Amino acid sequence: MVTVLSVGGSIVAPALPDTKFLVGFAKMIRDWLSGDSSRKLILVVGGGGPARTYQQAYKTICEQTDNQYWDEEADWIGITATRLNAQLLKAVFSDICQQEVVYDPTLVTEFAGRIMVAAGWKPGFSTDNDAVLLAERFAASTVVNLSNIEQVYTDDPKKNPDAKPLEKISWEEFRKMVGDEWTPGKNTPFDPVASRRAQQAGLTVICAGGRDIENTRAILEGKPFLGTKIS
Repeated sequence: MVTVLSVGGSIVAPALPDTKFLVGFAKMIRDWLSGDSSRKLILVVGGGGPARTYQQAYKTICEQTDNQYWDEEADWIGITATRLNAQLLKAVFSDICQQEVVYDPTLVTEFAGRIMVAAGWKPGFSTDNDAVLLAERFAASTVVNLSNIEQVYTDDPKKNPDAKPLEKISWEEFRKMVGDEWTPGKNTPFDPVASRRAQQAGLTVICAGGRDIENTRAILEGKPFLGTKIS
């Protein structure tokens, strides 16, 4: 049984690696895996603070244009940050993560060990999309998306005080909210390109706050949780 966790980089490394969080997260994951020998987990890691810091430096140094090469360079900076974070998680789980960090989710043919760690792939895609591709490849029905957003709202709660949190929402309604285009560093509960593919694949995505480790455990164990189910 394979479960996919898309772990936002802002959870792993909001600025620097959050060692206190990672100790608790790793303990919970090991406990959960030990409860059933058939469980396997794919961790797809985002870029977090390092990605934003270096992308902002690039924007400061080089004026942003509509040129596709500008977006590609910004994406590559973010991708490199995801790979650094992913390498850290692979090291944390080195005894049960037998494969190298996955960069291209379309080339993976086997799942050795209990944990697989994946990072960014190529420009035009976020790690959310990589998580969807790996869920398809290893027959996982759900992607759990952990970020600094606890639930999907009817509108941006920072701009609209009347915005309400949602326990569930259809893919059709969610995609109306996030649009169809991906841009480097775009901050949405689940990225537009990944959303389109997840809908086409018939996947369920659960968006939840990643810093609440016990809430993540509840999701993994099929218990009541705080978050939003998109299906």
